[in-house]
Amino acid sequence: MPPTGTTTTGRKGRIAVTPRSLSGGGHPALRLLEDAGYDLVFPAPGAVPSEEQIRSSLSDCVGYLAGTEVLSGALLEELPNLRAISRNGVGVDSIDQEAAARLGISVVTAPGTNSQGVAELTIALMLASCRSIPWHDTQLKSGDWKRRQGREISGQVLGVIGCGQIGRRVASLALGLGMKVLAFDEYPLASFNPSPDFSWAPLETVLSASQIISLHMPPAGLPVLGAEAIGLLRDGAIVINTARASLIDDAAMLQGLDSGRVDTLATDVFSAEPPAPSKLISHPRVITTPHIGGYTRESVDRATEAAVENLLNALATSP
Repeated sequence: MPPTGTTTTGRKGRIAVTPRSLSGGGHPALRLLEDAGYDLVFPAPGAVPSEEQIRSSLSDCVGYLAGTEVLSGALLEELPNLRAISRNGVGVDSIDQEAAARLGISVVTAPGTNSQGVAELTIALMLASCRSIPWHDTQLKSGDWKRRQGREISGQVLGVIGCGQIGRRVASLALGLGMKVLAFDEYPLASFNPSPDFSWAPLETVLSASQIISLHMPPAGLPVLGAEAIGLLRDGAIVINTARASLIDDAAMLQGLDSGRVDTLATDVFSAEPPAPSKLISHPRVITTPHIGGYTRESVDRATEAAVENLLNALATSP
């Protein structure tokens, strides 16, 4: 069911669909929305919609299957018919939830549906960092036979900061590769103790004792890796971020890379997507991917099915 832009008003109303994984080529689960009596609107097929595209396309929508676009309170106030927003993931930091509650708009998420995809990308970025795979690929394709000595991941100490569903999957995969894992979480799950090579630890210990750091926390008021925290890292640490860009202070990270405190930063997330050019993104010791953590066939299927079901339930119970 390929998207064809906006449609005429549906039998029960209209639902906007904006996640890039769905708006570019559709998904069989979206048919359930049409079968339930709704017409679908695709404000920006295959792309992140602008605020103006959201405003104009959702002016008469009752439902919104949303991606990671920013939904401010001011924007939500301009959507008088909107009754429910369903995210095809777990993050809602881009949505003004206070305004949504005040306006009577339900906000529902699909937790856990992309955990495996994000965890596997995290491990892939660790391996790519340890063996400088993107750098070697670039050198060889440019005609240069150059080599950079790598490090084996087995035996390395991984620090997992934020050990929820994704963090625990990363820890389990890392243990399977022969790593030792230290984990910090504000609310540690005491029953999670998968191996003698796994242990819970205070944040300062995780930062100072780990050779590789992987971030899996929700957004915080201040970056988790600011100048002080980066100063605690072991020389030559590798940092992986598949969670939120706001967890890292970009200026402090750039300084850490230049000084050698951080050997490599691998990130799948950015404060604006697509990001503007920057010294950090173009740094030779930075590996970037365009927010593909949950962009696997399996994750998209799970997330879409959950988001559709959640949206139908929210619309059925909203005033």
